[in-house]
Amino acid sequence: MSTRKDYLLGTTMVAGAAALSLTLLAPGSAFAQDANGQEAASTVDEVVVVGSRIRRDNFNAPSPTQVVTREEATLQGFASTTEALQSTAVTGGTAQINNSYGGYVTNGGPGANTIGLRGMGPSRTLVLLNGRRVSPAGSRGSVGSADLNVLPTAMIDRVEVLRDGASSVYGSDAVAGVVNIQTRKNFEGLIVEGQHNEPLDANGAGGSDRFSVVAGARGDRWRAAGSLELYNRDELTLRDREFTECQTDGRRPTAAGVSRDFIDPLTGKSKCYPITGTGSNGTSINTIGVSIDGGLDGDGNRIFSSVAGTPAAGAPNVLFNRFRPNSGVTGPMAGYEGVGGTGVNVNVRDTFDDRMLNRSLISPVEIATIYGEAGYQLNALGNAEVYGEFLVNSRKSSQTGYRQLALDYAKGSPLIPTDLAFSTFSGDQGLNKGQDIGVRAFIGFGNDHSRQEQLFNRNVVGIKGDFFIPEWRYDMSASYSRSRSEYTSEQFLTNRLVESLDVVETSPGQFQCRELASNPGCVAAPKLSTQVIGGVLPQAWVDYVFRPVTGVTIYEEKIVSLGIDGPLFDLPAGKVMGFFGAEWRDAEIDDTPGLDSQNSNTYNYSTSAITRGSDSVWEVFGEVEAPLLRDAPFARELTVNASFRYTDYDSYGDDTTYKVGLVYQPIDMLTFRATYGTSYRAPALFEQFVGATSGFQSASFDPCSEVDPATATPTLIANCAVDGVSPDFQQKSSVAVITQGGAEAGLAAETSTNMTVGLVLKPTLPEGWGDFAFAVDYYEIEVKNGVAQYGAANILERCYDSNTADFAADVGFCSLVTRDANDKTLTVQNGYVNLATDIVKGLDYTARYRKDVGPGTALFNLAITQYTEISNKLFAEDPLVEYKGRLNNPEFTGTADVSYAWDQWRVRYGVEWIQGTSDYAYRRQDPATSQFDLEVSDYYLHNASVQYTGEGWTVTAGVRNLWNEEPPTISSGYNNRVGNAPLYSGYDYLGRTAFVNLSKAF
Repeated sequence: MSTRKDYLLGTTMVAGAAALSLTLLAPGSAFAQDANGQEAASTVDEVVVVGSRIRRDNFNAPSPTQVVTREEATLQGFASTTEALQSTAVTGGTAQINNSYGGYVTNGGPGANTIGLRGMGPSRTLVLLNGRRVSPAGSRGSVGSADLNVLPTAMIDRVEVLRDGASSVYGSDAVAGVVNIQTRKNFEGLIVEGQHNEPLDANGAGGSDRFSVVAGARGDRWRAAGSLELYNRDELTLRDREFTECQTDGRRPTAAGVSRDFIDPLTGKSKCYPITGTGSNGTSINTIGVSIDGGLDGDGNRIFSSVAGTPAAGAPNVLFNRFRPNSGVTGPMAGYEGVGGTGVNVNVRDTFDDRMLNRSLISPVEIATIYGEAGYQLNALGNAEVYGEFLVNSRKSSQTGYRQLALDYAKGSPLIPTDLAFSTFSGDQGLNKGQDIGVRAFIGFGNDHSRQEQLFNRNVVGIKGDFFIPEWRYDMSASYSRSRSEYTSEQFLTNRLVESLDVVETSPGQFQCRELASNPGCVAAPKLSTQVIGGVLPQAWVDYVFRPVTGVTIYEEKIVSLGIDGPLFDLPAGKVMGFFGAEWRDAEIDDTPGLDSQNSNTYNYSTSAITRGSDSVWEVFGEVEAPLLRDAPFARELTVNASFRYTDYDSYGDDTTYKVGLVYQPIDMLTFRATYGTSYRAPALFEQFVGATSGFQSASFDPCSEVDPATATPTLIANCAVDGVSPDFQQKSSVAVITQGGAEAGLAAETSTNMTVGLVLKPTLPEGWGDFAFAVDYYEIEVKNGVAQYGAANILERCYDSNTADFAADVGFCSLVTRDANDKTLTVQNGYVNLATDIVKGLDYTARYRKDVGPGTALFNLAITQYTEISNKLFAEDPLVEYKGRLNNPEFTGTADVSYAWDQWRVRYGVEWIQGTSDYAYRRQDPATSQFDLEVSDYYLHNASVQYTGEGWTVTAGVRNLWNEEPPTISSGYNNRVGNAPLYSGYDYLGRTAFVNLSKAF
């Protein structure tokens, strides 16, 4: 964020000062910064701060609120509002979706950045811009939250974060809290600003730049201001950071110090397996799969046990399921060495390809934003002002991935070498027109690319002025937002693969598609060879079968809102203030995937149907605040606040929420506060209407695969038999999972309760000792009938554990499961339903100390978030599962900083802390004996900066991650990883990063 000479809360508030920022200031005052960076008192008019719609002349509020100022964000080296909002100081250490999640399926699609408070996800956090909703944006069908990329960073004055439920004040989604972005008000002049962030240990990659211009002017009856900014972040790949260059299994050594990882004979070190995010080495490339008649010996010689009855004399009892090229092997499998399966060398798979290191660790993005606001005094309709805002945002993001290609060569195909003609790998899996597969080639295909182009537009018009009742005001506005996202991914097209594999040999070594006449342009697949297995493929064939598939997502939202506020009547302690309003909202989503995706023509990739639906709501709401006592014995202040909201949705009907709050100040130095209320979240449009989208789970999810009669229940054995599955069945195909909306099933809104109780202590210290303040708040949120999915694993488990009569009748959970009668593959229907319970409890601690030292002022801030419970359960009869302290769910996180300002200078040093976490207890493993490393230690990020303010200009320079702290490491198999580190937004993947920010005012 850029700096500004005067701003509401100035240097007194920092990104970590939760709750203090609105309770420690004297009524009717704030702080502003003069040209020399010093603080001076200034009068502030009545304002509305997030958490309430009532104008007030003080900053005492029952709900804990945090303020992030422009200057503090700049001093911390954040180049965008997105980075500041997703920091540990704001989110309390809970995981956020950022540009490190480009290769994962996330709501909003790749490139979207979201914020979720209290660990309850972005769908339960409401984002506002100047007190009005920021509409969802993103790509693909699951768009339901605001994309932080659309925010006008250059024009932002401050960010207010309410970490308390507020549905009765703001409506749906304000379950865990509200983030309100406030732009500069009444701005005059011109500011040009630029910032560059340069990672110093990333081969020159991953840097970011932001350039902006802010301008404003005023007249007797008019005002206008706006900004233009460009933001660019370069790609950071796995190759650019040392800790991601070689992803290993990361197993703990034995008691004797022997590594449990497979040691690469070429390097003497653990073998690199960076193909998957989870870190498993189970995926293989550069190998083939052939039939096994009893097995093969160590030299690759076939053992014809089906003919001879027993293995060849002296041959080892080895069953291989993969073979890699090896020119030294002779015999029936000449040129191929057995790897994988059971027996020896089972993990010797060539699963490393240098092109894997081209994958995006942080995906690149280009953002352009234009923002403007204006107002005109009518001198009529109660001294009314007509006002407007517009926001246009363009985002271009992309990701580089790595693809494996499992290419099936049909039995008898001339593309199979003679030495492999004996093989029958399996039945047709969809590429061979009903013919058996002779050989399956597991090819390391190489890099693929995805890209998104999003255009977001938001327009607001309104009128506000004095109401006809004295001291009352009105504000009526209408807004229209539209997001259009075009998303493209490169895909293998199934129909083209099928035709390219069906070939005839026109001359020795020359092939053409058999059905060339009906498929003009068809290019024959390459003959199976060691080069093909290694990923060296004819470009003409690649261009034919590997094609871009493009879809379009449009999200529109219309809002009309009216509110009036003013004094209701007088009490001895002051005026009773009220706010009353009504609002209408209408939203529509239309996601149209590419035709190949709709038609299930993307090979080994998810398919998607059209997502299309709308919903609208009428609401009436009100808020009353009454000062019951003031300046009384043991009651310097006693104020009660109450709000309510009646909601009527087209989709599920009506609902009512409420909230009550209390502020009690018995003596000057001590303030107590508390709130209790109800909240709700209407199902997002995608949760109601998302088109059937296919995904895949591992074959191991099939309950009937490799059933052990000694341990399996009789019910499971019987149900598998009903399915026609033999006891020795082994599932070789992935389990297809179909996700779909829950509108037809009567999906309803989530309901929740919220409670906060806190105190603020601000003792009067002896003169010269400085100022000290401390706040602690306890919070408790419980969501009932939460919108969730059963999950494929839960559906399969409950289906196959049901009694055999229900299983055979396909009722209950079994109605969601189908098994193909021929190839025995499974498909699971996994829609959105109301069933989950989520509970979050904890405490926020905040301390601030300020003292004049020498020629300047020293300021110390400390903020700690503690989670005492993070639990959920899917079914009512299930026990709550505790996640506190697990990987990516730290019990404690904190931020601390100390700064010193004098004359035109300010220096700052800050630390971000994430407590260590462990999965041993959750996984029921003994850390003393487990082969897995499932624990990470405490993580610290140090930041330092210096700022100098001259005549009309300011320069800020510093370093983030000063000591180049790398993320901790864990073993593969239990958690998504980046390299060997957990995938978690709280860890810094860039390494030591220098930044400089320069702004010039005219």
